[in-house]
Amino acid sequence: MPKVAVYNMQGAQVGEIELRAEVFGIEVNTAVLHSAVVLQLASLRRGTHSTKLRGEVRGGGRKPWRQKGTGRARAGSIRSPLWRGGAILFGPKPRSYDFVLPKKVRRLALRSALASKAQGGKLIVLDDLKLEAPKTKQIIELLDVLKVADKALIVTGHTDAVVEKSARNIPGVAALDVSGLNVYDILNHDTLVVTKDAVAKVEEVLA
Repeated sequence: MPKVAVYNMQGAQVGEIELRAEVFGIEVNTAVLHSAVVLQLASLRRGTHSTKLRGEVRGGGRKPWRQKGTGRARAGSIRSPLWRGGAILFGPKPRSYDFVLPKKVRRLALRSALASKAQGGKLIVLDDLKLEAPKTKQIIELLDVLKVADKALIVTGHTDAVVEKSARNIPGVAALDVSGLNVYDILNHDTLVVTKDAVAKVEEVLA
């Protein structure tokens, strides 16, 4: 089973934690990761785009010229899709982009995302994370002592509004509780900073 160091909020190592191989030690499945990301981004699309068909474009009810004898191509309406200002054929209409992935595939994608961070040395485990009040400066100092200089996702074991408020004003940094952990956010951030109790809850659900 893979082992990672456990740090406190001062950046000092206070121990080690053994990660469960069935969650953090599996072979990363890139195809499943791609499907999970596409699913998540598709669910965010509003799908309100709309173009007008021939029956929806205003005007064009009169035949612009007689059928024969003018030397021009026959035309029945100035709102033909061939004309400027006319209808749009096969254009987008309001629709839902949602689709469904099997539960086992979604779980595999989440395990693969976590494993990619653990195996790439981009997983940092904190012994605990407690802030008395929302302070952006404290999160910046925490990331500095942990030597995190890139985009970071902070995951807590329970909903912590103080941590989330402290992190939301820092570009490239996000914080969420373990129940909101998802593939896109894990992959969209370079480093994963997870509390010890969050790791236990992840392993309890995914192992």
